[in-house]
Amino acid sequence: MALFGSKKNTKKVEEKAVVAKTETSSHIDLSHVIVRPRITEKASMKAEKNVYAFEVSVRSDKKSISAAVKALYNVTPVKVAIVAIPTKEVFVRGKWGIKKGGKKAYVYLKKGETIEFV
Repeated sequence: MALFGSKKNTKKVEEKAVVAKTETSSHIDLSHVIVRPRITEKASMKAEKNVYAFEVSVRSDKKSISAAVKALYNVTPVKVAIVAIPTKEVFVRGKWGIKKGGKKAYVYLKKGETIEFV
């Protein structure tokens, strides 16, 4: 009787095929990133300087906003700035309520590129 055993167990190691993961640009579908263009007096003044304002989804980030603008309007953003819109308390019909906040994005474009809002 051997202490350490004379038989060596050899098992064949099967190599499994590695599945490559595809990279996704965002966790949100690009059609849901931009809610609507933000058309205000301030936004129209900034549009003359190639800066456009959009209301965006709360979950969106700069990369997904840039990709959505590129896909929807066929322009390449140089820079994207995101601003959080705070919630506000309002008094309507004798009751206090809360006005919903959100997010807006300022998209900077190159000179010569424009976005037309109809």
